[in-house]
Amino acid sequence: MLRGAQESGGPVCAGDYNSPMTEIDTFQRISEALEWLHAHRERQPGLTEVAAAVGVSPGHLQRTFQRWAGVSPKKFLQALTRDAAVARLRRGESVLDAALGSGLSGPGRLHDLLLTTEALTPGEIRRGGAGVRLHFGFGDCPFGHALIAWNERGINFLGFCNAIEPIEALKDLQARWPGADYVRDEIGARDWLERIFAAAPTTPLPLWLRGSPFQLRVWQALLAIPEDTNVSYGQIAQSVGKPGAARAVGRAVGDNPIAWLIPCHRVIRRMGELGGYHWGAATKRVMIGFEHARAQVNRHS
Repeated sequence: MLRGAQESGGPVCAGDYNSPMTEIDTFQRISEALEWLHAHRERQPGLTEVAAAVGVSPGHLQRTFQRWAGVSPKKFLQALTRDAAVARLRRGESVLDAALGSGLSGPGRLHDLLLTTEALTPGEIRRGGAGVRLHFGFGDCPFGHALIAWNERGINFLGFCNAIEPIEALKDLQARWPGADYVRDEIGARDWLERIFAAAPTTPLPLWLRGSPFQLRVWQALLAIPEDTNVSYGQIAQSVGKPGAARAVGRAVGDNPIAWLIPCHRVIRRMGELGGYHWGAATKRVMIGFEHARAQVNRHS
């Protein structure tokens, strides 16, 4: 059941979520540039050529990248090449083992963003969310238009509406919680997104997870991957004690309900290819580049 933020009972439609805003335009422009760069990465095109390909001036593209990522398009491109992805994959083999063995503590990993997790009880899972009231809403973030859902126990869904329409993202949420009572709350959604993407979070971000024991183990392993590190599905399978279950791990990664915070975008194919992503390959590419750019800034600050 869907309800408005003020219990208005009005219909929910896709058009309610499509109002253009600056952050969406910024993401789309960067996404277009990254897609073009990815297609032409082997010859390392310059700023003027990239700007012409996406229909903006070189100065505008440079400023947009610098404001958004803190680095130039050239350095951003370097972060997205296959060689860089393979190098991070190789580094991740030992780093992942160390991270998993350290209780998710230490610098440079997502756990430092103060995430806490709580799983549903078996009874709650069987009921499919019946009796649970979920607040949901759309807002903007560095990766475009986002849908987030939560209740008093924590965030239970975060997805991005770049490769799909907002109404399809909403259907994705409802399919995961078919029995829940939905309350639309755009103000609350914006507040949550501001907390998630704050430069320096100061309070915990609670996550409320619904999944099988195997899925929960995989998602916990994802939380252990350090930022700006990419690992393979096979490595995750080994880390959860199922070395021959790369395909099952892939399905669990794809079922991750809380994108970005549970960083399934850091999992790539063995040979360094990015692989698929539930919210679109362009979104995954931007996330990886964003983290690499931020890591570069932090290392030189």
